[in-house]
Amino acid sequence: MLVKWIRCTVVDRRGFERGQRKWAGLLGEPGFRAQGGGWSRGRQDVAHIFSFWESRAFYDSFMARSHDRLASSQAGTFKNAQVRLFDHRFDVKTGFEPRFTDADLIRVALCRVHEERAEHFVLMQEKVWNPAMAGSPGMVRGLFGEAPGNEYLILSMWRAAAEHGKYRTERVERLALRAQTEADVAALAGDLVDMESAWTV
Repeated sequence: MLVKWIRCTVVDRRGFERGQRKWAGLLGEPGFRAQGGGWSRGRQDVAHIFSFWESRAFYDSFMARSHDRLASSQAGTFKNAQVRLFDHRFDVKTGFEPRFTDADLIRVALCRVHEERAEHFVLMQEKVWNPAMAGSPGMVRGLFGEAPGNEYLILSMWRAAAEHGKYRTERVERLALRAQTEADVAALAGDLVDMESAWTV
């Protein structure tokens, strides 16, 4: 499965939200699985969109054919779009399905990892972070993705912000020490995203 993450700064909120509903046109596309997103909790003008495709080939075909037509309705409503593609490596918890209806919050983390530490980093995700997140009440599902250049995406869906907050305060520091995260990670960026149900396709 291919995961696409778009982060952009919105300059016309109403126009952007109107345009976002037009992406319902994705539903007939071969290989399309789902799309959803929402607003950053930290920066009111930042929107995040996540879309899921069965494979890179299906996605490339869509980009060549239908993408520009669907995107045209949002032209001029945002700037600084950053687009990243990741291959799904494994699930956080089990049986990841790209569904958004039962989650209120998405936590997204982008890690750039030192090349010589990449193997260790992936192993720690599986052995330390995954079980801890999977065991947290309120964590619905998640995935771990990989992009060229030792970049990794950790995406987790939560029923509510309060439940993610509890997990953070109780566990994160201890887990980071155990997983030697500081030694692995060269750069870390992330955000908390309040889901907008109207954007779900």
